[in-house]
Amino acid sequence: MANMSVQLVAVERRLWSGEATSVVAQTTEGEIGILSGHEPVLGQLVEGGVVRITTPEKETVTAAVHGGFLSVTGDGVSVLAEEAELSTEIDISQAKADVESEDEQERARARTRLRAAGQSA
Repeated sequence: MANMSVQLVAVERRLWSGEATSVVAQTTEGEIGILSGHEPVLGQLVEGGVVRITTPEKETVTAAVHGGFLSVTGDGVSVLAEEAELSTEIDISQAKADVESEDEQERARARTRLRAAGQSA
């Protein structure tokens, strides 16, 4: 399978960049899977979505993403998130506590972080 260049960037920092065989993201139009050679596309990421990147070594990079855009060009894929957190960086105990928050937006973000980390709320 051919590789493509992928960048996962949030407003505050670059979370991951490298070669990948596929990218799966949730957009406002539905879930989209990207492979090398995909036609150019621009999609708006959903609030509280999960992005999964598969590397050539068959490792999966997963991130909780809150808003932003997915851009596919001939040069590769860019995930430009308003906020994002890699699954390996998620504090699961804090996310589970935040699910009980009185703030609806904080509860939704906590559930997304738990999904990205492979946990249930």
